[in-house]
Amino acid sequence: MQAAWLLGALVVPQLLGFSHGVWGAQREREGGCASPQEEEREREALMLKHLREALGLPARRGDENPEGNPGGKGAWATEKDGQGEEGEEEPTTTPYFSPSPSPTSEDTFTYVLGRLAGLDAGLHQVHVRLHALDTRVAELSRGLRQLREVAGDTRDALQALKEAQSRSEREHGRLEGCLKGVRLGHKCFLLSRDFEAQAAAQARCVARGGSLAQPADRQQMEVLTRYLRTALAPYNWPVWLGVHDRRAEGLYLFENGQRVSFFAWHRSPSPEPGARPSATPHPLSPNQPNGGALENCVAQASDDGSWWDHDCERRLYYVCEFPF
Repeated sequence: MQAAWLLGALVVPQLLGFSHGVWGAQREREGGCASPQEEEREREALMLKHLREALGLPARRGDENPEGNPGGKGAWATEKDGQGEEGEEEPTTTPYFSPSPSPTSEDTFTYVLGRLAGLDAGLHQVHVRLHALDTRVAELSRGLRQLREVAGDTRDALQALKEAQSRSEREHGRLEGCLKGVRLGHKCFLLSRDFEAQAAAQARCVARGGSLAQPADRQQMEVLTRYLRTALAPYNWPVWLGVHDRRAEGLYLFENGQRVSFFAWHRSPSPEPGARPSATPHPLSPNQPNGGALENCVAQASDDGSWWDHDCERRLYYVCEFPF
């Protein structure tokens, strides 16, 4: 409103002076003369028209061409003249249109400050949520660290339990070998009726606290032969021993790495007295060892206790020995 009044105060005097000059010039060109009242009315009508144009208000009907009436009078002036002829009446009040105030720099500044305040409030909410998230992440990290510590303790306990179980299995296997098998001096032999390859049989014996049988002399060989013959009679089954030449052909070692000094290889039957010896080997029981590089592990026959070389991947019974 103050801006509108200020604009009116600045524009109206100029419009009045301009309209007066224009109207006077027009009267001089027409060469006519008019009464002072008519001139005043025409000046007011012209002033109102220019004021509406300056303020951006819609024009009233009859104001678009104030000079279109006879004598150069506007519509408003004509109505006034008609009323004057009929009698003295109250003049029609012109409605006042309040123009929309234009935004000032102060309004723009206030609007910007309001938007900045809204952004600051939004940033504050974001910071609050980020703080809550940081707190939650810290709690989760602490919980995860505790879980890792518990998992580490559980892993250690499980490892200790496995070691205790392994020791228990070895002790149980050793006791079982000496209780169910045959004892000779400081070692015991126990037959296993599971079919395994030579390496798998050695692993099974080690898990039970022993190893594959390693007869080191004739006495141990005779004890082991009697035990196997009694356990597997009346059948003849080959049984894995802890003897092999995998490292070098013809170099027979025990599973503990010691070199074998006693052998009980199978030999083909001797010919009958008076018969000529045959140069060809016996097809069913040739002299051992005869497998070369293809047969590197030794098994003992359960009937006579003789040694035979076999393919190490063949699945046979096996006999374990345990320390006593």
